Amino acid sequence: MPDRSPQDRSRRRFARRQWARRWLIVRYVLVAVLAVGAVGFAVYGVYFSPWLRVEAAEISGTSQLSEAEVLAAAELPIDDPLVRVDLDAIEVRIKRLTAVRSVDASRQWPHDVRIEIEEWQPLAVVAEGTSYSFLAESGDTFTFEQMPKSPPGDLPRVEVDSGADRLALEEAAAVVAALDEAVSRLVDHLEVETADDIRLELRDGRLVRWGSAEQSDDKAEVLLHLLDARPDAQTYDVSVPSLPATQ
Repeated sequence: MPDRSPQDRSRRRFARRQWARRWLIVRYVLVAVLAVGAVGFAVYGVYFSPWLRVEAAEISGTSQLSEAEVLAAAELPIDDPLVRVDLDAIEVRIKRLTAVRSVDASRQWPHDVRIEIEEWQPLAVVAEGTSYSFLAESGDTFTFEQMPKSPPGDLPRVEVDSGADRLALEEAAAVVAALDEAVSRLVDHLEVETADDIRLELRDGRLVRWGSAEQSDDKAEVLLHLLDARPDAQTYDVSVPSLPATQ
């Protein structure tokens, strides 16, 4: 084959460079098209397809509340895309259940909403006429659908005066939480007039003027001493533990 002229070789090199540039552009275009297609497919799959829609809830942490009760409160948006579920709104609705102390809702891919609940634990029983509710350590009262027909006998009973407010219940909860086992065994119930006027009626009918929840540990210690020293008294006043009195 005869040698090509320098002009021919130059034209061939130019043509190869041109082809390489065109192929590079084509590759870029192909990559961009594939990327856009992948993003579009992902958006469709996550937001619009039936593949990642809400089907159920996974509930944990309940011992008093039933799953049916939690699901009814959650108002789970069945068949909505999981990615678009408003988890904050679900938490707000579940928090309306008075037995719920805290709740955390999260997505459990591909089809579930996970609901983790922490319940209030009963600290005492609050008598309200012929019905009752449970007292939480926060001073809130709570109930749930499957309440026992009769109040549990192992919990202290709190009788609230009609004039008592939320602060009074907070103080009552603080008093119950502070009672040690020795005092708790003696107590029949607490009477809450106001936040500063809490009384303990003992199982044998004797009355203890407790006052507020302040210094409850000291008051419990003074009460045990008075019960030993003055077993014949009918009223014990430990509202000021440094100046106790009996009657």
